[in-house]
Amino acid sequence: MQKRRLGKSTLEVSALGLGCMGLSQGYGRPVDKQQGIALIRAAVDRGVTFFDTAEVYGPFANEELVGEALAPVRDQVVIATKFGFGIDPGNRTQRGLNSQPAHIREVAEASLKRLKTDRIDLFYQHRVDPAVPMEDVAGIVKDLIREGKVKHFGLSEAGVQSIRRAHAVQPVAALQSEYSLWWREPEQEILPTLEELGIGFVPFSPLGRGFLTGAIDENTSFETSDFRNTVPRFTPDARKANQALVEIVGQLAARERVTRAQLALAWILARKPWIVPIPGTTRLDRLEENIGAANIALSADDLREIDNALSRVTVQGARYSEQLQRLVDR
Repeated sequence: MQKRRLGKSTLEVSALGLGCMGLSQGYGRPVDKQQGIALIRAAVDRGVTFFDTAEVYGPFANEELVGEALAPVRDQVVIATKFGFGIDPGNRTQRGLNSQPAHIREVAEASLKRLKTDRIDLFYQHRVDPAVPMEDVAGIVKDLIREGKVKHFGLSEAGVQSIRRAHAVQPVAALQSEYSLWWREPEQEILPTLEELGIGFVPFSPLGRGFLTGAIDENTSFETSDFRNTVPRFTPDARKANQALVEIVGQLAARERVTRAQLALAWILARKPWIVPIPGTTRLDRLEENIGAANIALSADDLREIDNALSRVTVQGARYSEQLQRLVDR
């Protein structure tokens, strides 16, 4: 697989990464541990070198899974994890935001152990904490980088001002936020800022949490623990209305002789050379399908045609519940 560099940093990764959250939470029951390990190692065998996790996924279980899966090939891959939440270690429940410097250091030490490694390649602040100055957050990560425990600093769902404040203290290698054919808000302010500052972009949910693949419609039932049950964009009425977008994506994909998922990922890859999407999956066939997108080159004419076609559709429903939207720094 081709490699990409995240902005002006020295961090080089496969053009497509693997978002590992869904192996442990978010989309129904966690996969069997050995199944998860097998999938991650299959990704490595197929050229993926960039793996995304977080202490809060599980909590803790996903880092443990990723650490065990990648231990035999640790020097061949890039591992990204995140800090920024308080977690009760007794019952492993989330307790709101916490980016106090002392806590960030504690998280780094614990993550290193769970990941079975001596360094974190990319350490993201999971969500901006309004109770802690961004300069303090960037400062402690800078200290961890000096100590060799962290290699690069990242932010997730941060707004422009937070990005600039962090970058002034410790260069930010990458910003992670949602971006896809049905969520293009980052194009307004985020992407121009990242390009100006030389920061890479790592889109999560590049397949619209599965919706852009065409596998979900208004009659689809999700498991009770599935995160999408809480998302306004996934109510039955919204799913029915948003089928118009999926139909157009399907038509465009058929013309290119690719799948919907491959078109959606190829579209992101064609936007900028410093963008690296991290689609997640629990299935080998979907992993291979997604990886195939890295070999699809869309032309400028293709991109204009896609934009023109999709401009006729207004996507219905917010991407987050009000509670989760409050955690987004914009």
